Parts: sequence; structure tokens; C-alpha cells
Amino acid sequence: MDERLKIIKEKYDDLEKELSNPEVLSDFQKLKNFSKQKSELEEIVNKYDEYKKCFSDLEELHKMENDPEMASMIADEIKNLEEKKNILYHELELLLIPKDENDGKNIIMEIRGAAGGDEANIFAGDLFRMYSYYAEKQGWKIDVIHSVDGTSGGYSQIECMIKGENVYSKLKYESGSHRVQRVPATEAQGRVHTSTATVLVMPEVESVNIDINEADIKMDVYHSSGAGGQSVNTSNSAVRLTHIPTGVVVTCQTERSQLQNREQAMKLLKIKINDELVRKQEQENGAIRKTKIGTGDRSEKIRTYNYPQNRVTDHRINFSIMDLEKVMDGYLDPIIEALITEDQRLKLEGSSLDDK
Repeated sequence: MDERLKIIKEKYDDLEKELSNPEVLSDFQKLKNFSKQKSELEEIVNKYDEYKKCFSDLEELHKMENDPEMASMIADEIKNLEEKKNILYHELELLLIPKDENDGKNIIMEIRGAAGGDEANIFAGDLFRMYSYYAEKQGWKIDVIHSVDGTSGGYSQIECMIKGENVYSKLKYESGSHRVQRVPATEAQGRVHTSTATVLVMPEVESVNIDINEADIKMDVYHSSGAGGQSVNTSNSAVRLTHIPTGVVVTCQTERSQLQNREQAMKLLKIKINDELVRKQEQENGAIRKTKIGTGDRSEKIRTYNYPQNRVTDHRINFSIMDLEKVMDGYLDPIIEALITEDQRLKLEGSSLDDK
């Protein structure tokens, strides 16, 4: 690790020199590029300087250890500096973990009712409400792109855009199958049922270099609908695009005109096709999708919400929290922080849960 830190420090120093070069100062693009690189390295370099200072301070203190008058005080100081050095070492390890280039991006989230009929759709609605509350607590903005109401409440499908600071870094762990165990509102005899809803999280991609042949797209238009299926637009402004070669389908009904909905739908189509291509490529390479915590496939059961026991369990890290109602009100921080911590630990080991 020390060798990597030395190289980073040298690169940082070189960038500082370049940024004082008149030729660079007069070239906006170069100035912007070098400034960005320097900014990305700054935290590591500052932490490394602090770490090196710990070493030099410890060396000085060890030279004074034999002074009988100061021995006790020096021993305490050495102990404190050793603890600080270990903390800084761990922080540097975390800073050296390769960053996910998508972490700072907004996301498209898709939630679908899966196994369990009406109760699965109701649960999909509960999950959307949970993520909406969490987004509100984070200061993020959530916009519904498309939704299909469930016949007894909730949604058979809902897609939304969540915008804000580092959205993907927090919610990228949510892709997968979410299971609920409870007595459904539709159950007359009070029996506990198990139902599932699936969540898919995709980073927003500003420019996707995918060539889509217009001849490969089937477009359907229809009336936009609001809650309960009531028409909110008397014109055929809602758009559904189907990419025939891949079978990817997207729908948009949030904009006022058919043209605006088609533009938004085309953007979503490219994001979904790109996400599918990335998934297939990573499968071919034997890579673990999105995060070392899990594959992110919708078939993978990642979490159980057990109402009778007031418990939420994330199966990937064997983490449980005994406050289900609070979690459903958007209190997701303990679960997400536990996932991030475990992901960092596994990356430091160069392993994954799949290796166990």
C-alpha cells in the first residue's frame, strides 16, 4: 500500500506544478482536467501526509523513551499515536478501494409486484412508499415516470427517477427480490402469507453510445392514466416503446405531449438496454454484478420483511433490525450502512460473498 501511496503523492505534486504552468492556465480544458484530477487525489494525499507525520512523531518519541522524568508521559503519547496511526491506515485502505464510477449518479428504480397476486402489488406499493420516505430524508427528488395500479392497491409496476447527491451509492444494493411475510388485507382467515416484489436499480446514463435502429422499435400510444385508472389526459400522449431484438419495454406518461414522452421513453430505453448489455457482459466475464454484496438479479432474494416478528433481515450479510415499522417509514440507514461496510470489507479482502 505504501508504494501505491507514494505514486499517488508524486502524481499529485506533478499536477500542482502543472497547475502553475502558464500554458495550462491559458488552456481552459487542460486547467479543468488537471484541477479535477488534483481534487480527486487531495483527500488521499492529505490523509497520507497525516499518516507519515504520525510515523515521524513516533520516531522522535521513541528516541526520548529512556528519559526517566518523561517516560510515563511519552508512553501515553506513543499509545495515542499508535492508535491514530492504525485508524489512518484503515482510512487510507478505504480511500484506495476503486470507486464505482456510477456512485454519484441519479437512478431509475423499477418496482414490480411478483409472486403473491394482489398482496405482491400492495407490497410493491409499500416498498415505493418506503423508498420515497428515504429519498425525502436524504433531500432527494423522486419523479414517477410510469405506473400501473394494482387492482386491490399498490402497484403491479412503478418506475421512478430519483435525483440527488450520491443516490446510486446508497441504493445500488436494493436490486433483487424483496419478500414480505404478513397477514394480507385481502386475507379473511388471518393466515400469514409470503409474497414478493422485485426491485431493479439502474444508474442514469447521460449519454449512452447505443445505436438503435428505428425499424427495431414498436411504438404504442394511449391515454395517460392517474390513480385508479382515471384518464388525466384526453389525448394519446402516453408512449410505450418495445425494442424488438431485446424485448426491452419502456413506458412514459409523465410529460404533457406525445413527443416529450417519446423522448423520455427513448432515453429510458437506452438506459435499460445498456444495463442489460452490462449485465450480460459481466456474466460472460464471471464478474459479480454492481457490487460484491450480490448479483443484483431480480431473482435473488435479498431481504425479508417479517411483520409478525417485527423484523427486517438482509440475507446477503445476515443483518437484522427489529423495527420493521420504522424501516417501512424510510429508516433505511442502518441497513444501507451495514451493506456498505461489508462491501468495503470484502473489497479489501479481494473476495465476495459468492466465494464463501
